[in-house]
Amino acid sequence: MAPVTTWTGQDANALRNALRMSVTAFAEYLGAARRTVAKWSSQGEKVRPRADMQAALDTVLSRATPEVRERFEALRAVGTSGAAVGAAWPDGGAHADTGDDGDGDSDSDGDVRRRDLLRGAAISVAAAPNVAPLLDALCSPAYSEGAPLSFPQFTRAVGAAKIDYQACRYERVLDRLVTLLPSLEPVKSGADGDQRPRVEVLAADLYHVVGSVLLKVGDHGMALVAAERSTRAAARSQDPVAIAASARIMTHALMGNGHDAQAVALAGNAADSLDRDTRLASTDAVAVYGALVLRGAIAAARRDDRDTAHAMLDEATRAATRLGYDGNDRWTGFGATNVVLHRINIALTLGDAGTAIAIARTVPLDKVTLAERRASLHVDVARAYTQWGRYEHGLSALRTAYEVAPEEIRCRPAVQRIAGDLAMLANGSVRTAAVDFAHDAGIRL
Repeated sequence: MAPVTTWTGQDANALRNALRMSVTAFAEYLGAARRTVAKWSSQGEKVRPRADMQAALDTVLSRATPEVRERFEALRAVGTSGAAVGAAWPDGGAHADTGDDGDGDSDSDGDVRRRDLLRGAAISVAAAPNVAPLLDALCSPAYSEGAPLSFPQFTRAVGAAKIDYQACRYERVLDRLVTLLPSLEPVKSGADGDQRPRVEVLAADLYHVVGSVLLKVGDHGMALVAAERSTRAAARSQDPVAIAASARIMTHALMGNGHDAQAVALAGNAADSLDRDTRLASTDAVAVYGALVLRGAIAAARRDDRDTAHAMLDEATRAATRLGYDGNDRWTGFGATNVVLHRINIALTLGDAGTAIAIARTVPLDKVTLAERRASLHVDVARAYTQWGRYEHGLSALRTAYEVAPEEIRCRPAVQRIAGDLAMLANGSVRTAAVDFAHDAGIRL
């Protein structure tokens, strides 16, 4: 396949379609603003992406599968609109995309050197934690050896797994889950009377953790399996709050597998059911309701549905006001501060990097007590600055995230890609620092 000499918006759109990505997903994958990718799509061969995006597109194409490359060539041959495409460069009416949302680098020699480097680069990430024992325990759990856990012991063990997850101790969580999953059936067998629905609630919580950690390490398919088991256990418990809590992980797993429309619908329907069944009379119900609506808001943002995303954010704000404090009821971490953190993520998802950074500056960090939430905040800020083309600030935010929770960087492929993007796109001393950081964090470049 002949290399692309100079990318136009039409070429970039052909690559996006060949990858079968939405505008939002492609923007996130490139580390570009959504409106930049949308401009490529709308203006076609009249626009040329700026130099760092030319390099990023070179790299994405070089890493594409043969099937994607074949589709890309076919789309370029006929044009994404079906019109024939000439082999000539864009005419004089074409203009360079300087990136309305970022600081371009005008050093053309540096851009050429960077592109030469990137064409030969193969970015890989640190090895993910070994999830094979967890998958074995999930798919074919053997009975636990030794004395079965009592109900109180099992309750404490599930709680400890939740605590480790929220502290971003993912490798320890994996070890705990491998032991806990085989213990579930003996605990169920030993339960009687009022304990039985309580064991099902614990089972729903246990599978919720399994799904969450699998999403963190990038195993989205098996996360959906775990989410489905959480949903079934919650239904058997007949506890409305547990049913809604399990809908949270199912919503997240649907999103992880690209089913954003279904995720929005599930989050909305589950929140409505919880409101109807409980009248949100307890703090647990309010917290789970708010957390569900927030998850739906993110799914709506991923569909570029700003109206629904902001309506759900407003509803979550009302729930946070009703709750009245920043807490961790039913392991949600929900409260007014958590709503602000989601506003940052949603602004970023919608391509509004500057808005995301502005909101981040208002966050009272002393109220973000969970390591997972604090690390996620700094990761979102790193993404925003990288999307904005301010790589030094992006690297600083990623370093802070690493200091808060090293495993959030080491174990998550999505976060590792930010480090890879910084190492690819930055120049000079910032690039050197990004490469050094990746090496220290165990991310291979």
